[in-house]
Amino acid sequence: MTQNEEINTTQETAEQELTMDQLIAQQESLLEKLNKREIVEVPVVQITQDSILVDTGTKKEGAIPVSEFEGKTLPAVGETVSVVLVKRGGDERPSILSHKKALEYLGWDVCKKAYEAKERVKGTIVQQVKGGYIVEVFGVNGFMPLSLSELHTAYKHYLPVGAKIKAVIVEFVKEKQKLIISRKQVLEEDEAVRREEVLGTIKEGDVLRVVVSKVDKDKLYLRFHGIEGIVELDNVAWKEPETAITNFRRGQRLKAKLLKLDKETPRLEFGLKQLFLNPADALKRRYPYKSSVKATVTKVSEEYGVECTIGKNNTKGFISPFEMGRDFTAKEGDTITALVIGVNPETFTLNLSVKKYDQVQNRKVVAQYLKQAPRPTLGELLQDSFGTTEEAEESNEESK
Repeated sequence: MTQNEEINTTQETAEQELTMDQLIAQQESLLEKLNKREIVEVPVVQITQDSILVDTGTKKEGAIPVSEFEGKTLPAVGETVSVVLVKRGGDERPSILSHKKALEYLGWDVCKKAYEAKERVKGTIVQQVKGGYIVEVFGVNGFMPLSLSELHTAYKHYLPVGAKIKAVIVEFVKEKQKLIISRKQVLEEDEAVRREEVLGTIKEGDVLRVVVSKVDKDKLYLRFHGIEGIVELDNVAWKEPETAITNFRRGQRLKAKLLKLDKETPRLEFGLKQLFLNPADALKRRYPYKSSVKATVTKVSEEYGVECTIGKNNTKGFISPFEMGRDFTAKEGDTITALVIGVNPETFTLNLSVKKYDQVQNRKVVAQYLKQAPRPTLGELLQDSFGTTEEAEESNEESK
């Protein structure tokens, strides 16, 4: 054997001895951690019907119950898993290890960090219990009360077993194995973001599609993308809003005009009648000021005035005693002609005047008379004057 070959052989032997020493040290460290009930990483060597056998660095393998992986994928041979010692083995039986407890121990540390950082965590509903749910978070079972499970107060279970949720840890006491989580806080935070986005897309004056959520005698409640708004009674309809509001039903979809927007509250105030032309404006267009109308008298009162109807739509009209005139003698059922002098915006009634109509007619008669008998011109007056003088002179001469 050459000198170089001897050197190489010596180096290989030293490396093998060093590796063996390291392996023994690792095995001793592994056994020490197991005995102290610390979490260790061990490789899977075999999978049986009831157990997953792992290498613990001793002659006997450790066993993890297959039941601990219920609902999960079993690890493959050669894959490393985290375990903690549950029960030491003997000559005839292996040590019992737990992967589930190892994850739970690790989970408490992760939960603590998430609690302190106020971070969101992912959980799984594992059981419905009285007053709430048992939720697994990082392998740790925590409790979520019903009051913290929904955006609004919940009085019964809505989440099924196996449901995946996002939540925050609101109470953490490892010594008492106490972990309280809240899904409600996450929903509130998400809802606040969503509302801000929705409110940023609308402005006062917009016509929006809404849903009726509640109907009261004096108010209508509407919802727009989950944000509640109201319609005051005065804004339900132009005419008889007390009657109109009874025609709405919960769940009804309709359009409404946004009258006021408070992004801080948030508060929305809608109007329904604003989608239609004000009847007072419609009457002003149909019956202009100082236009004449024919009306049918429906009621006569010397003290309060005359009520009447106009046209096929039976538009209401009113004549006050002052506007009736001295010679007004009509009775119920009579047809009269009157002048439009305005519109009552509250009752949507035409204000009429017989007196002013008569005055207009009288002025027309005078104007017509003056038009038919024009005044004589200056030339005609002078001609008439000259003609009268000549006739007088001729008469005087004849008498002489």
